[in-house]
Amino acid sequence: MKKEHKDIIKKAIRDIEDFPKEGIVFKDITTLLNDGKAYDLLIEHLAHRYRDYNLDFIAGIESRGFIFGSSLATKLGIGFVPVRKKGKLPYTTISEKYSLEYGVDEVEIHIDAFRDVKKAKILLIDDLIATGGTAYAACNLINKAKAECVEVCFIINLKALEGDKKLKDLAPVYSVLEF
Repeated sequence: MKKEHKDIIKKAIRDIEDFPKEGIVFKDITTLLNDGKAYDLLIEHLAHRYRDYNLDFIAGIESRGFIFGSSLATKLGIGFVPVRKKGKLPYTTISEKYSLEYGVDEVEIHIDAFRDVKKAKILLIDDLIATGGTAYAACNLINKAKAECVEVCFIINLKALEGDKKLKDLAPVYSVLEF
């Protein structure tokens, strides 16, 4: 990606100091979403990157991964699969648990999410990676569904939290921006 394009995308992301708690600088992507030029540059970049991957589906992690994933899937002419929190999908699901700071959470996909595609090639996408727990569970879930997670993509990687390192044993990791 050209540096000037990366700069446009980076400038479109708003920093919110002390959210959700003191000492945290929240990366707000809503300002990227409502900047047509920056959002188009991002989706065009991702489409160019993944055009020759021969992907069968894009899986997006709830909820911001839905936005980027569905836009990219449409651009590539392939299907989109939502990875949702437990209890949000109406049909039979498979699930994967993951640890939180205080407790456990779970993500799910429909049992037929990848239809009858044998060893479907999947790109997993989300807006941001911090500690990597949710993405790790989602990647495991894709493998559990007998598909192949060919790469995990994030718009933002918070490098200091090293979540990307947790994923590297499961699939390659790509980030558009690093903070």
